[in-house]
Amino acid sequence: MTNHQNKPKEFSPPQGYQQVESRVPGVVVYAPQPEKSEIDQVRSYACPNCGATTVYNVSAGGIACEYCGYIAPINVDQVGHAAQDFEFTLETLSQARLGWGTQRQVLHCDSCGAELSIASGAITNTCAFCASNQVNVLTIPEETLRPRYLIPFKIPPEKTLSLAREWLGKGWYHPAELVGTTILQRFYGLYLPFWAFNARVKADWRAQVGYQETYRHYNASQKRWETRSRTVWRWKNGQANLDINDFLVSGSAPKRISHYILSKLYPFNMKDLVAYEPDFLAGWQAQAYETTLPEAWEAGKKNIREQAKKACYQQIPTSQVRNFSMNAAFSDETWRYILLPVYLAAYRYDNKIYHAMINGQTGTIAGSKPVDWWKVWLVIAAILAPGAFLTLIGLPLILLVGTGAIVSSIGIFLFTIGVIISFFLYQDAKKSEST
Repeated sequence: MTNHQNKPKEFSPPQGYQQVESRVPGVVVYAPQPEKSEIDQVRSYACPNCGATTVYNVSAGGIACEYCGYIAPINVDQVGHAAQDFEFTLETLSQARLGWGTQRQVLHCDSCGAELSIASGAITNTCAFCASNQVNVLTIPEETLRPRYLIPFKIPPEKTLSLAREWLGKGWYHPAELVGTTILQRFYGLYLPFWAFNARVKADWRAQVGYQETYRHYNASQKRWETRSRTVWRWKNGQANLDINDFLVSGSAPKRISHYILSKLYPFNMKDLVAYEPDFLAGWQAQAYETTLPEAWEAGKKNIREQAKKACYQQIPTSQVRNFSMNAAFSDETWRYILLPVYLAAYRYDNKIYHAMINGQTGTIAGSKPVDWWKVWLVIAAILAPGAFLTLIGLPLILLVGTGAIVSSIGIFLFTIGVIISFFLYQDAKKSEST
């Protein structure tokens, strides 16, 4: 006769519950499953009238079919500055829903490594970041954090080229043929990822501040009293308080997109923030964040500290400061993961890649443009020539007549001013060409 031992029955959670992370080792915790909302369902963007693929139309402000004229408005509330903030806790990260809320694909560029989210079935063969045609469509990963809010595009695609032509025509040191060519043929509308931070900063500072004081001094050789000045250093301290609202840090990697050019598109009007809806991405590309939340916050705090430092210096009545120290304490730190509309174009000129970006909300345009350096050098030479000429003329006149020293002094002064102007001119041209 076989002796059967009673085995404990394996526990299964009640219907509607799931296992969640436990903070106590050896203890299993179950919690109610989150309700699956409408946004988590895979949506179809086939036109109900003709069956063609519909896209988000900027001018119509909703889903539209370009074949039969069907338009469906997007029912979403504008939240603006009232958009919900999240604290820096593990709970808010773990509770955030994943994915884009609709079936999408990834466009991977073999040239620069960029990955863009595109609508399922979209046909495209060009990378918006580097203008390369070496792209592949891959399956999109779903482990990324879903954005909670976005600003819809306000500038229609058909307006981008006119903005680009006007921008290309600005600047005398750029090639004249930029305006007349079709070198910049297309902009790609992208929803770029951003982290928006709010915080309160209390910055306590201490420094030695220099004050100018005058005093009476008896000049024994001249046998007279004179008024002189001296710098007196005194220790001072103070406190600067800052309220940081919607401080933006790009979620795109710097190797992928120029943060310098991107910063020129600021500001975005956060009053236009709406709750995230997949419908806004229908027919458009979007990029998931590459810079994680902790990385973005570290970069954000570094820039915020610089703002706090400037605020502290503004409290100091003189420009003479030494041994400055500051302790910046952060509190009430919150974050939001949002998408912002940007048109991006990459174009080639003289075998070099340049970039242009347009703020899809305001129409502000910025980018890099080639420089005709011969124009720059000619202008610099013209600026330096008068001072150099007077200096050279004045040197022999010093030996012949007494006015040579005056001429040379004027020449040296003009040449020095010319060097300063030429330096800023060169830096401006260099930044314009920089990508």
